[in-house]
Amino acid sequence: MRVDTIFTNARIRTLDAARPSAHTIGTLNGRIVGLDDDLHGVDADRIVDLGGQPVLPGFHDAHHHLSLTGFRLASLNLRPGAVNSLAELYEAVRKHAEGLAPDAWVRGSGYDQNFLEAHPTAEGLDRVAGGRPVILEHVSGHMMVANTPAFELAGYAGREDFPEIAGGGIPREADGRPQGLLQESAMAPIFALVRPVDLGEVQRNLQLASDQALRYGLTSVTEPGIGEIRMVGNSPLDYHAYQTAVEQRQLRVRTTLMPYITVLHPFADLPDKDVLGLDLGIRTGLGDDMLRVGPVKIVADGSFIGRSAAMHACFHGEADNFGVLLHQPEQLHDYIVGAHRAGWTVATHAIGDRAITHVLDAVEEAQRIAPRPGVRHRIEHFALASDADIARAARLGVIPVPQGVFVSDFGDGMAAAVAADRRDDIYRVKSLADAGIVLNGSTDSPISDANPLVSLRDMVLRRTSGGHVLGERERVSVDEAIRAYTYGSAYAVSQEHATGTLRVGMLADFIALSDDLYAIDPERIAEQQVTATVVGGELVFGEEA
Repeated sequence: MRVDTIFTNARIRTLDAARPSAHTIGTLNGRIVGLDDDLHGVDADRIVDLGGQPVLPGFHDAHHHLSLTGFRLASLNLRPGAVNSLAELYEAVRKHAEGLAPDAWVRGSGYDQNFLEAHPTAEGLDRVAGGRPVILEHVSGHMMVANTPAFELAGYAGREDFPEIAGGGIPREADGRPQGLLQESAMAPIFALVRPVDLGEVQRNLQLASDQALRYGLTSVTEPGIGEIRMVGNSPLDYHAYQTAVEQRQLRVRTTLMPYITVLHPFADLPDKDVLGLDLGIRTGLGDDMLRVGPVKIVADGSFIGRSAAMHACFHGEADNFGVLLHQPEQLHDYIVGAHRAGWTVATHAIGDRAITHVLDAVEEAQRIAPRPGVRHRIEHFALASDADIARAARLGVIPVPQGVFVSDFGDGMAAAVAADRRDDIYRVKSLADAGIVLNGSTDSPISDANPLVSLRDMVLRRTSGGHVLGERERVSVDEAIRAYTYGSAYAVSQEHATGTLRVGMLADFIALSDDLYAIDPERIAEQQVTATVVGGELVFGEEA
């Protein structure tokens, strides 16, 4: 027998209980064909010596906006650390604008008013942009700030007469003009000026994000939202852009794509008009090992750090702010039930506990109307959840998809947004596992940096940037965190049969690390480096790649 590659001299943790460790992996046609003694006497076209390094299955980010990550890598970086005050933000915009054509758009992203102490304003941006239109996207992706030329290009001279928009927030000056900040659905008129995105630009962004993912040891990701240009996605041709990027090897990380709910439609020629789907009955599961159709995505509410998540109780210190539902419960119900009946898995963004309640209500009704045992509907984020919410999600088979890294990135601001007795209910992890839910790992990149090692550390330590422990009872072990980021994230898209563990027949996706995450102090996890990334038996990142 001859194989493509034998990777040897490694300390391999397979995460397979039947064969937990190995030192050699053989691959053929992209899959694992043998471990250790299985390979005795086997020849290989290539031998790769991993130098005694620790090896794990490749990481899988269960909620990672690939194209938006690439866009932000290519645009003006306004994240905390890059700019730490409004004055620094305005100066960064000024310098960036000076290098652009007089009529070019100034695009920046990643600012966080919790660190700047206020949002930038249209007038402030007018002073530094030299007459150019400006869009600055909030780190959450649920808000933006636009300047006066941007409003004028949208048809609102001097920002006047900009209307109220259902599901959106628009802080205004005393004279009624928008201050510049647009929340949720209110972003649509400005986004319409810069979308759909050119296919070449989408593919460039995918390559940037793919290259970063491979450096970080991500061998697969789930992209939560394509095809809809008002909130998520780039273009009605998004699937084509991703497929082309795979064909041209710009996208080299395995990707599961979530089409947005508004891409689905009823079928006029069917007797049942309540079913929502794509033409030809295309649904969750279509595709191959590199590019697949995953769940359909719905956004039910806003963001935690933007204080627009839909809550049962008001945000702390804001007696009239219960957040925003982007779809009324009846519409949300129709979306979830209609997609469920058409055979889709449904993944609904729900951050506030009120949004979570409405999503679970709809899932329960969908299963009552059209039982589908074993379907893995998801709630993306599941940010503020009670014991009752967790128990109900477990009973319904719903998979929450929380982001551990949000604890260090946004934990102090999130804790300040709710009453003290709810702070331990923020981005829970251990309680999910205790309820029998399979944990997964994700970063919501580019909302947080895509590096899984930071998120792993935060799942274990749950320490905020201010040094506080947020929900000590929600800490998990290093092993639980790693299994979440490998097997668990594959399970969340029904791919655990192909990836997430290292055993014969599985896809040959694995990584080498600078040190053994199981053996070091958890404080040091985020300091480690991925030294090699292998996808389908091909070394795609590392010295020999």
